[in-house]
Amino acid sequence: MPQIVVLPHEQLCPEGTVIEADSGETICQALLRNHVDIEHACEMSCACTTCHVVVREGYESLAEADELEDDYLDKAWGLEPDSRLSCQAIVDDENLVVEIPRYTINMVSERH
Repeated sequence: MPQIVVLPHEQLCPEGTVIEADSGETICQALLRNHVDIEHACEMSCACTTCHVVVREGYESLAEADELEDDYLDKAWGLEPDSRLSCQAIVDDENLVVEIPRYTINMVSERH
């Protein structure tokens, strides 16, 4: 079972965390299932950028982003070459290290 190392994020996991992921699930699903409450304003339908992550290790194990994901990634805050929408990046058998950017372009957050 692959692991996802989540680097520290001031609001979501200040100490960082290591979670177990199931091969075939998205990074977003694994994060949410393990109580890392990443934003996902479009309910994981690839219609926003609020679940943007930067894959610091293991990027090459992910299937290539499709054109729709690439189009949305172009709008993400803090875009980097190893950026992905976590709702579209499917975990394979390799461990991953991900960083959740500090900001999103979401103007209305349901987190209070």
